[in-house]
Amino acid sequence: MARVQSQMLQQAGSTSTAAPKPSAGWKSGISMRAIVLPALTAALLLASWEIAIPLLGIPHALLPPPSAIAARLGQLFFPLILKHAIPTILESLAAFIISSILGVVLAGALSSSKAVREALYPNVVFFQLIPKIALAPLFIVWFGIGSESRVAFSIFISFFPVVIATLAGLDNVDRELLRLCKALRASEWQVFRHVRAPFAIPYMFSGMKIATTFSIIGIIVGEFVTSQAGLGYLILFASAQAETELIFAAIAVLCAFGLVFYGLVALAESTLRKKLDA
Repeated sequence: MARVQSQMLQQAGSTSTAAPKPSAGWKSGISMRAIVLPALTAALLLASWEIAIPLLGIPHALLPPPSAIAARLGQLFFPLILKHAIPTILESLAAFIISSILGVVLAGALSSSKAVREALYPNVVFFQLIPKIALAPLFIVWFGIGSESRVAFSIFISFFPVVIATLAGLDNVDRELLRLCKALRASEWQVFRHVRAPFAIPYMFSGMKIATTFSIIGIIVGEFVTSQAGLGYLILFASAQAETELIFAAIAVLCAFGLVFYGLVALAESTLRKKLDA
């Protein structure tokens, strides 16, 4: 009986996440458009930027053209920019992983117990209403001037989107499925494992995609304040030297890392959802 009950719960969970599968041609057309259209838009913007600089007579010290930024990036990528990119990337990854784990665990706790939700959820929201930048000096006082303060600050601003998105997924399960689980006398753990958790996966990854950006922002803000290395420090140093091209080169590396970071999270989501649908 327990085995039949588990199988029915698994079927219910797969039903909650299943969607009509598009044809291969339609899917490939969408994926090509998702690549080509943004690439063409970016190329058009860069070309307009390149042409506008000499036409408008804008000094390179204020806004260098993309060609000058690319040249500067090529000159200084090895070893200067790469040397500063490594600590920023590693600390951002650490903050993202920890904040994602904390966010998912906290969302599960808030969803599983009404008392826990009433006790913690208002406080979580309250702390997120505080201006984050104003708290950066406190993290330095608490954790020192090392990487611990930057990672802690990044975790603080990154975990909230994961909590909110995952909690929304856990709460928005189809009521018919929950009634079915109740009729099958499923335990709370069985409902969570076979129904709520699979349904919440798209929501969870939506929060994690936002957290990729927030984790990088948190590390950069920390590097502005305390660090002697990292892309944030390099940007601050270049601004003091009026090295506008170097500033944009460092920002370009940050953008590239952010895109790869986001893409890896999206790939993980796609892989997990395929395994669940299989």
